[in-house]
Amino acid sequence: MLQPLLRRSKTMKCLLTQSSLLSICPPDFPCFNHHCRILSPHFPPLFSRGFRSSNSRINPREYCSNSGVGVKAMASAKIVRDPESISYLNQREAAEIDEILMGPLGFSVDQLMELAGLSVATSIAEVYKPDEHNRVLAICGPGNNGGDGLVAARHLHHFGYKPFICYPKRTAKALYNGLVTQLESLSIPFMSVEDLPVDLSTSFDIVVDAIFGFSFHGTSRPPFDDLIQRLVALGNPNQNNVKSPVIVSVDIPSGWHVEEGDLSGKGIKPHMLVSLTAPKLCAKRFSGPHHFLGGRFVPPSVAEKFKLDLPEYPGTSMCVRIGKPPRVDISALRENYISPEFSEDQAEADPFAQFQKWFDDAMAASLKEPNAMALSTTGKDGKPSSRMVLLKGFDEDGFVWYTNYESQKARQISENPQAALLFYWDALNRQVRIEGSVQKVSDEESEQYFHSRPRGSQIGAIVSNQSTVIPGRQFLHQKQEELEAKYSDGSLIPKPKYWGGYRLKPELFEFWQGQPSRLHDRLRYTPEGIDGKRAWKIDRLSP
Repeated sequence: MLQPLLRRSKTMKCLLTQSSLLSICPPDFPCFNHHCRILSPHFPPLFSRGFRSSNSRINPREYCSNSGVGVKAMASAKIVRDPESISYLNQREAAEIDEILMGPLGFSVDQLMELAGLSVATSIAEVYKPDEHNRVLAICGPGNNGGDGLVAARHLHHFGYKPFICYPKRTAKALYNGLVTQLESLSIPFMSVEDLPVDLSTSFDIVVDAIFGFSFHGTSRPPFDDLIQRLVALGNPNQNNVKSPVIVSVDIPSGWHVEEGDLSGKGIKPHMLVSLTAPKLCAKRFSGPHHFLGGRFVPPSVAEKFKLDLPEYPGTSMCVRIGKPPRVDISALRENYISPEFSEDQAEADPFAQFQKWFDDAMAASLKEPNAMALSTTGKDGKPSSRMVLLKGFDEDGFVWYTNYESQKARQISENPQAALLFYWDALNRQVRIEGSVQKVSDEESEQYFHSRPRGSQIGAIVSNQSTVIPGRQFLHQKQEELEAKYSDGSLIPKPKYWGGYRLKPELFEFWQGQPSRLHDRLRYTPEGIDGKRAWKIDRLSP
């Protein structure tokens, strides 16, 4: 009998705890989890789309973005608030909040600077991928804003970018000296103003404007006046059709009035503004495509005192978008996959063993629901339908999932007992297709699995008459409450007769590994008879 997916049996390995595959992240690998990630011995060093190879660093989107899946399990900064509905600070309020944070609330400057710099780095990583915008110049001023830029550069280095620092007026304090030492220990180059190219567009993809913050007033002096003018020039149309680097301003575009904005109309025009703590009044005049809020350290007492209405940070994200993101040309969306080659001599002779190997890798990479799979079915009318379901076990007899026997997919399977499964592991650049015939599992298997589920899930299976029309969500809540009351004594919840499992018996496997320039690896397994025994033939398919 097939065992549940996360249990060990003779025919199926445990897919959660692989004692044989523990290995520790390399010493220079910046692991953001509380525990190091684990990688199986047969899984090559970390890689991901576009910019990560065997010696590269963690995908920054894993920390600031989380589409919610897999290695990108951190929450995304996709929550958007209307810029007109949030609070903006004037200069006095911004200064007073800093005094409260570093006074009675016990924050130190270096704590706030670390959080601010991390917010800047994660905001950049949210929009500008390091395989397309790798070279980053951080221009840092002598104050706290410059410190934020130094911290951001350190994090960007660990995110896979190649930062350079221009820090012409260094602050002679232990905090800033320590940040410089940290950057130098990472071999991040420091460039003098004289070393910078006159035209920054030829040497950099991103320029971080961390020169002046909200406390600055008056006229900028050398060398910052020249640096600001170079940033201004980047915002002017390039007559030579050279791609200009994007400008990311930290808290306030340098040279802007903290409340009135770009008074002359000839100031820096950043592509991204990362407001810290709360947007300053000048941010209302920001017209670039990307406005983020960072600095996730405002306690409720401060928010109440200053009547701050700010967007909530989703999940564990360090940044949140303000306003709608720009429209994207869908036809221009593409990834250049970078992965180790998947060759025939690396493939297992048995596709079940190959699937087990790749599934182990997906588990080791801490992907969210690596057992999620698209199930495609067709009925007698020939019209296909697909939906996501969860694999609950597999062995040489097939792949098992559970559902309502009166659902649309169940009706289609009864009319045409053929189906296709698709596993997609984005962070590993992998997918697996499986096709075959489908039949119900035994009542005993369904019964055993049903009672292994949480009681809430058991009640949910009874409540939901899957795929039927209902009057509203309250209808479900009412039935749920009735059943919870009925079984509140802890008595056994009977499995509905209309609920159970299906098993797909594979007749075809295809293992897909993404590769650069769309020249992907595709290995297909089909059964064949050899000396009266069933074996699997492996063919390479053109991508």
